[in-house]
Amino acid sequence: MLEPVIAVVGPTAAGKSELSLALAHALDGEVVNADSMQLYRGMDIGTAKLDPGQREGVAHHLLDVWPVTKAASVSEYQILARQAITAIRDRRRTPILVGGSGLYVRAAIDNLQFPGTDPGVRARLEDELAQVGPTAMHDRLTAVDPAAAAAILPGNGRRIVRALEVVEMSGRPFSATLPQYESVFPVVQVGVELDRLELDRRIADRVARMWQLGLVDEVARLERAGLREGRTASRALGYAQVLAFLSGQYSEQEAAAQTVQATRRFVRRQESWFRRDPRVIWVRGGPGVADRALAALSKPGLARSPASGG
Repeated sequence: MLEPVIAVVGPTAAGKSELSLALAHALDGEVVNADSMQLYRGMDIGTAKLDPGQREGVAHHLLDVWPVTKAASVSEYQILARQAITAIRDRRRTPILVGGSGLYVRAAIDNLQFPGTDPGVRARLEDELAQVGPTAMHDRLTAVDPAAAAAILPGNGRRIVRALEVVEMSGRPFSATLPQYESVFPVVQVGVELDRLELDRRIADRVARMWQLGLVDEVARLERAGLREGRTASRALGYAQVLAFLSGQYSEQEAAAQTVQATRRFVRRQESWFRRDPRVIWVRGGPGVADRALAALSKPGLARSPASGG
């Protein structure tokens, strides 16, 4: 029997990358990225992307795939992720999907099909976005589909427009287009959890470390490569705030503080998203998390009966 997919999920700064390495060593695994912003080339410091020297010899897939000028495509990611997972399983190794982008995780492992698009509706909504801004559009989405609004950052105009487009075309909430939790591979999801105070402390420490490592220089370099024109990458946590600093909207200290606040808000949404999935097995983060995760994975009967495929 081919190895099941192990998905390591949970909020930003909980320790998913460290756990994925430990599981890869223990389970003869390879890592498949499911962090939407780590797909972008050059977005390293602000996404806490492991550099090659930090990957401990573990093969990593779907890092540095897109230029920062490209708008993200979950449907394109789905194809790439499933190709990577299938190739790893064909090598009789364990695919370890890791990331905090909930829709990307589901796109990789679940029977998720994306609704079509209407160029006319899309163009009209994008014009509205340009006129009123993403916050007003997010408020509109909240009124018609609170579940979708909770999963989308208020600054992510592109995803807000997409959700509103699906609502208008289908007459149903965008969130209703997500199917029940049906996997296309045998899969076990391990969620890393920390108490709120510890997670908030880690976020503050992480942002401070990003600044020490040179996030401002990284963003300035990416700005010259077209970051401001990238509809997805320019809104990434940390990058949006540094761009605002570089254009004079914030002081550098304000940009760092805004990054901490925005990350904490995003983490609440991540937790809400993953908590809704009844398949996630939660383990406490921090020292000993790998042992706890391996103990959870050793329970009999896990990942042997996928709903479809596998």
